[in-house]
Amino acid sequence: MKKRIFTTTALICCFVVCFAIAADLTGKWTGSLKTPDGNEYPLTYVLKVDGDKLTGISQSPQGEVAITDGKVTGTDFTFSLPLNGTDVKHSGKYYAAADSVGLDIDYNGMKFHTTLKRSDK
Repeated sequence: MKKRIFTTTALICCFVVCFAIAADLTGKWTGSLKTPDGNEYPLTYVLKVDGDKLTGISQSPQGEVAITDGKVTGTDFTFSLPLNGTDVKHSGKYYAAADSVGLDIDYNGMKFHTTLKRSDK
């Protein structure tokens, strides 16, 4: 009986920690993406987590684009941005200790990686 209670308590704690970590992804994240020609493109994302669903927007000088197909699994997340008729796939990992996000972007087969920092704290 004690083993069952301990196991149940441990599992509940794990779920609470996962949801607490996911909730920390909510906020404004900024960084830049270096292109192959050496230019830097500023990136700003405003993310909101609700359970395992990720929503939000990407902001740029050209305007705002809504995030689609957003999902959160623990500290990992994915979403797409519809740009010029193409879905740009994003996948990332939240690093709580550094309060940063590692983000991989797949744009028409070209793969990019960048790190974003929280900007609303």
